Amino acid sequence: MGNKKIYIRFSAIMFFFFLSWAASYKMISIWLGQTIHLNGASIGFLFSINGIFTLVMQPLYGYILDKLGSRKNLLLCLSGVLILTGPFFKFVYGPLLELDFLVGAVIGGIFIGSTYMASMGAVESYTEKISRKYDFEYGHVRMWGSLGTAIAAFFAGSMFNLDPNYNFHLGSIAAIVVFLIIITTKIDVTDTEIEKSETIKVSSALELFKLKDFWMFIVFIIGIASMYSIYDQQFPRYFAEQFATVQAGNQMYGYLNSLQTFLEAGMMFLAPKIVNKLGIRNSMLLVGLLLAVRIILTSMVTGPVLISIIKLIQSFDMPILYISIFKYINHNFEAKWSSIMYLVGYQFISEAGVIGFSPLMGKMYDVVGYRTAYVYLGIIVCLFVVISFFTLKKDSQVSVEVSE
Repeated sequence: MGNKKIYIRFSAIMFFFFLSWAASYKMISIWLGQTIHLNGASIGFLFSINGIFTLVMQPLYGYILDKLGSRKNLLLCLSGVLILTGPFFKFVYGPLLELDFLVGAVIGGIFIGSTYMASMGAVESYTEKISRKYDFEYGHVRMWGSLGTAIAAFFAGSMFNLDPNYNFHLGSIAAIVVFLIIITTKIDVTDTEIEKSETIKVSSALELFKLKDFWMFIVFIIGIASMYSIYDQQFPRYFAEQFATVQAGNQMYGYLNSLQTFLEAGMMFLAPKIVNKLGIRNSMLLVGLLLAVRIILTSMVTGPVLISIIKLIQSFDMPILYISIFKYINHNFEAKWSSIMYLVGYQFISEAGVIGFSPLMGKMYDVVGYRTAYVYLGIIVCLFVVISFFTLKKDSQVSVEVSE
């Protein structure tokens, strides 16, 4: 296939995969709270359990992707499992949580952690690999993922009000489309690529952990990147409380999330130019600063209109985060480790931060309320922005390479 056809097919993969993810996972905190009737602490506990299983799978996926190179075997397996989303949430996860909370938490953690949460990074990393191979801009393809998220989010609130399980069924349908596109897409794999991927071993991958720059990168991920998930986890519940009824809140959150992701899609197209203009390190610091300001302002403003305006800032900083992370990895670490660096250095460590902070934030929401909890969270992000200013590697410095 030519470069243009590969670009179109991977744009479609990103669109339907993120549509599947958004339809199934974006409303999960509302589903857990309003359908399964769990409190903030219990929901935070479930997110931590999901994160633990995600942590187990992400390093494995990263290693497998780098070992496979351009081969698409892993994506076929993951998209095939995602087809089971609808039946799983309706007939397995929900009933188990009501019957035996701990058993349901573990079973759900295995499915959710190894599918949407870990596979999202795998799909992104593989697509970025293919974008370098076929010479197209990753951000332009990732833009279609944001559009898929936006469309799912637009209908999510209304679909939830009709039937809480409709979103999960939509996730299954979109996953079927992803599977069909992947299985019919031919990726050329050269003998040189196969030989290079065969040199990747667990022992050589562990050398990354001896690098100072790797650990400095991790500090940024824990203190800033992971806070995106912490902030987003129970924001839908806080937002829904601003309305006369939770049903109206659910529907309006779906519209807000849709608008945000439409704006994010446009920014995803522009983000590579912005990062190239500002520099990789400066872009990462800007993202942290915007996140801190956004979280603190959320605690200060009142009413759905002002809260919505503050939330929409995320449509600007999130695309810059995605692009700058990939560029930082490619600039400072050897290309053949790109998937391990993304899935371990970014996705894995981000989930570790979520595991550590989710129960604490869930408890804070219940005890001191959302607004005070957001103040504390914003202060934490500010501290890590200052730390990252001194620890992130400057663009002008020589790239680090890991020997085989």
